[in-house]
Amino acid sequence: MIELTEQQSRALEGPETSSLRLVDPRTVETFVLLRLDDYERLKRDEYDDGPWTREELQALAWEVGKRENWNEYDVPEDEPAESCVIG
Repeated sequence: MIELTEQQSRALEGPETSSLRLVDPRTVETFVLLRLDDYERLKRDEYDDGPWTREELQALAWEVGKRENWNEYDVPEDEPAESCVIG
């Protein structure tokens, strides 16, 4: 288990503080430190770690395609078109 630094502990002292953002200086990734009871509530109420449904996979593929500016006719040159169809 990792113990909080003095700076982190002071940052959590405020009554309105339920989380703390932490930055890994090596990777510049941001993490959120939550109180255990908040984490357990979020995990119980909102977190679904079950297998992805076909609809979720299709929605994810659609979002990636929009972000990458693909259209429905884009097919990688080294793959036949039928291998790129989701459904």
